[in-house]
Amino acid sequence: MTRSEERFEFFPRIADVADRTHAGDGNISARPLEEIESLCRQCRKQGVTRMMLTSIPFFQEVIVMSFCCQHCGHSNNEFQSAGKIRPEGVMYTVKVLNRGHLDRQLICSKTCSINIPEFQLVLPPPRGQLTTVEGLLRKTVADISVQHPHIQNKNTYAQIQEIIDGLKQIIADDEDGDEGKDTHEKRELSNEDPVTHAITITLNDPSGNSFLEFVGSMSDLKWNMRTYEQSLEQNQQLGLVPSAEDSEENTADKGKPESEVSIPYFKDSFIMSTNCDDCGYRDNEIKPGAAISGQGKKIILKVEDRDDLSRDILKSDTSGLSIPEIDLVLHPGTLGGRFTTLEGILDQVYDELTGKVFNTGDSGVIEMTGPNPFTLILDDPLANSHVQNLYAPDSDPNMEIVSYERTWQQNEDLGLNDMNVESYDGDDMKGAES
Repeated sequence: MTRSEERFEFFPRIADVADRTHAGDGNISARPLEEIESLCRQCRKQGVTRMMLTSIPFFQEVIVMSFCCQHCGHSNNEFQSAGKIRPEGVMYTVKVLNRGHLDRQLICSKTCSINIPEFQLVLPPPRGQLTTVEGLLRKTVADISVQHPHIQNKNTYAQIQEIIDGLKQIIADDEDGDEGKDTHEKRELSNEDPVTHAITITLNDPSGNSFLEFVGSMSDLKWNMRTYEQSLEQNQQLGLVPSAEDSEENTADKGKPESEVSIPYFKDSFIMSTNCDDCGYRDNEIKPGAAISGQGKKIILKVEDRDDLSRDILKSDTSGLSIPEIDLVLHPGTLGGRFTTLEGILDQVYDELTGKVFNTGDSGVIEMTGPNPFTLILDDPLANSHVQNLYAPDSDPNMEIVSYERTWQQNEDLGLNDMNVESYDGDDMKGAES
């Protein structure tokens, strides 16, 4: 068997995969889909991941993965390129003038950026996906609509609403209208009907692993593709060339597990990481990189829905954590310094309690996934803790920040009472000797 025949068997064309699926071959080894049990991140139960190796005409070999949980209904899909990074970047441009253009298939790798200039909309590189132009626009509307209600600036709110309305008109989204009438009108639309707003979609992928379908042949007048040579910055983003900072750090101190990060609306901090190649142990810790604050800080967050669980949270090693609704109180030093999400810190608290508390009867179980709202309190005498403000730079209605004067005992525990930062030079030494 030649190498080309082996490659064809591993990555058959989509048409061949469809033929084998409809044939209903009972041989498990001959099935085009591989099914693997996977953990669902929503309900923590076992779901099913399906993988398909296929070859897309005029493109390359790809791996299509789809996950579905039969317990909670959560599902997602992802695409990964099975080929190598191409020597040149690629940019696709398509004009969407009628509804037939919405059916064009497209592949976006995790390094592909998307631009729609008519709406001044630039989308960052998404997770790898295999979809259509209509599917891309629908996902864009869904993603923007999630954060849209939290925006308090009227001008920004109106601009984003204009984008959402414009994209919904293009895809003829009838969710908010009269269902019977709009559905009837939508069924009468044909592929030759023009869209309400003609738009241009540009895919820019420096790795060359994205694709946008043409109609008929590559001479399609509404479709364009060009290649370009990657810049040094793009090669650094792809990991092909080490960045200047990494080169300097490796030369000065090879293997130093420390980096400085700047957190918006807060202060600079240092993240330190431990990674053992022998046993696989991994750990990370965060330390403040600014001066000691003159006052302590207490953050009171009212958690009302699952969106609050995605907030970024920085808990320093001097901060205490409490949840009054379940009588949970963690003293300063517990868990050390952590930079994660609210859901992540709750998972770590749960793991610590279930791993170290032996008598876990009915009164010892803490339900972290319940729908009931709760209050999270971070009390940090050094004011080195932070919770993400979803409404920044405006104030967050669900979060209260209180500054207070530290007590003498708190300063004593932190070693601040005996700290001398004023007269510690030669004058004191001379006075002591006399």
